Amino acid sequence: MRTRWTGCGTALVTPFKKSGALDEPAVRRLARRQIESGVHFLVPCGTTGENPTLTRTEHRRVVELVIEEANGRVPVLAGAGGYNTHEVVELASEMQQLGADGLLSVTPYYNKPTAEGLYQHFRAIAESTRLPIVVYNVPSRTGSNVEPATLARLATIPNVVGVKEASGNITQVAEVCRLVPDDFIVLCGDDVVTLPLMAVGGKGVISVVSNEVPAEMAKMIEAAERNDYAAARRIHLRLMPLMQVNFVESNPGPVKAAMAAMGLLEEAYRLPMVSPKPESREKILNVLRELQLLAMSVGKVSA
Repeated sequence: MRTRWTGCGTALVTPFKKSGALDEPAVRRLARRQIESGVHFLVPCGTTGENPTLTRTEHRRVVELVIEEANGRVPVLAGAGGYNTHEVVELASEMQQLGADGLLSVTPYYNKPTAEGLYQHFRAIAESTRLPIVVYNVPSRTGSNVEPATLARLATIPNVVGVKEASGNITQVAEVCRLVPDDFIVLCGDDVVTLPLMAVGGKGVISVVSNEVPAEMAKMIEAAERNDYAAARRIHLRLMPLMQVNFVESNPGPVKAAMAAMGLLEEAYRLPMVSPKPESREKILNVLRELQLLAMSVGKVSA
């Protein structure tokens, strides 16, 4: 049986209507597509899900819809992070009440806490809930890096079970894998370095590109898990242009533009996110054409 929070988890985008309202049928449809494609867990309302622009009611509703659609088939790791520890504790409690299986909690951004502040922040969240917590380290976005020594300390808290590592520093990731216990789950937070991370002890990925190609990413991870790196590399190299173009501008702008071109959702954003520039859009469409994803999209989005 697969250990929870290993394999390929998808950092789900949040679909909106052109009016700006939450597109609830699309939330369900996208979650169902992921499950049917073999993804191992779902991550609603992370930063790829534009959670800073969701109201608390919308945040709860998205998680509720994903949990309903999953219906126990795959676990749901709900986003619950922020720079106000008290508010994150409240949000974690709400996610637990909704029936989430775990929490993905991004490090506090802007206020740049010390290592001790980071430890106390996550300890307070962990003590407030019975849910397992995956720490999300993405210093390029938050301005705060969870050092390996701090993660090793956090790993002693029983329900801090893993980290989504998006530092982009393979040396740091390798040091994390060296310092934490074997049962502490190190996940990649950057699609393009998933295989290198797994080679040094990582257990999978929380992926952006799996929004577009869930089956392929799940197969890539499964190949690496069985040490078939030749097969995993073939998939990785094929998908690498898509992994890269998803970040031609700030995430999730490009991936939502791509998914709209594939017929998976309406292309709608909330400020300050806007549509990609024309030159970026052309790059996105060129990659989709090369991978034949525009044609592949037909028939995959029916309710």
